[in-house]
Amino acid sequence: MNGVPDEREAFASFLLRLRGKGIVARNLISAFEATPRRAFVPDRWQNVAWTEGMIPIECGEAVEGPDLQAEIMASLAIEPGHRVLEVGTGSGFSAAVMARLAARVVTVERYKTLSELARQRFEALGLTNAFVRHADGSQGLAAEGPFDRIVVWAAFDSMPRSFAEQLSSAGVMISPIGPDEGLQTLTKLTKIGSRFEREDIGTVRLQPIVRSVAAVI
Repeated sequence: MNGVPDEREAFASFLLRLRGKGIVARNLISAFEATPRRAFVPDRWQNVAWTEGMIPIECGEAVEGPDLQAEIMASLAIEPGHRVLEVGTGSGFSAAVMARLAARVVTVERYKTLSELARQRFEALGLTNAFVRHADGSQGLAAEGPFDRIVVWAAFDSMPRSFAEQLSSAGVMISPIGPDEGLQTLTKLTKIGSRFEREDIGTVRLQPIVRSVAAVI
């Protein structure tokens, strides 16, 4: 990994944490290593870019810690030919990592500022298979589906059944499901026929899904 020694040390600590959780997939680790996380977080948070906690970004939002991102990507088991939909672009880091694993990543963001910044970062890294859409992603993006994998970085209050038709056969969606306040269940939904097979894989505390596009920012 390129970068100053403290960044390499921080990344090494991140890898140790992943190994402790049983996440050892070489392709996933290589995708994280090839994606400069510090380029996706504000200057004031550079020194904690690889720590577990969430990091504040523009528009009053926050980017999930790399540990949670890695755990979810490991559960998604993204393969080279996959088409991926991400709801909640944030800084664009998770989409950039997934673009190194998949054939195509479409990421949807309700804030225009965040979508533009992510697009600039993808261009700077030469990622030609990551595409940003400034739109309301609460119902997915049916016009660009179907998708083999879907990840949503915000919580639904009930099973998001409208996404089933946007998944390919045996496709996988991961999203939190639960109340706006408190802990939510991180849920893996696998499409079997026209229904979902549900597997609960953890607990998280993320913002509820917002059903609109930001009017100004």
